[in-house]
Amino acid sequence: MKFTKIIASLAIAGLVFVSCKKEEDKSLAVINAEKAAPKEHKPIAAENVQTASFNIEGMTCAVGCAKTIETELSNLEGVEKATVDFDKKLATVTFDKTVQTPESLTKVVQETGDGKTYKVSNFKSKV
Repeated sequence: MKFTKIIASLAIAGLVFVSCKKEEDKSLAVINAEKAAPKEHKPIAAENVQTASFNIEGMTCAVGCAKTIETELSNLEGVEKATVDFDKKLATVTFDKTVQTPESLTKVVQETGDGKTYKVSNFKSKV
């Protein structure tokens, strides 16, 4: 019984350490650093501001998944602010409705993974 608990504990610890590990070669590090750098956004005219919130299923960790999706959304042209709450599985995006659409935001989230990992649901937007 004690041996089983030890094996189970080691297996869980191993999963925690490798589940969000993302190895990349050094040539991609420069590209990823440029991509992650926040872009300056043009101010959005008040009549074009729209806020959307939606659920994202398929995230397994706050750093490797939620933060990556948040960065991808934040770097889109016309997006003023994007936040992704891993615990609530909720994204909130403030954007220019003349530049971005709910469909384009959904597509970016789904393409951040392999097209199958992240699923957007319960999309709500308000002007």
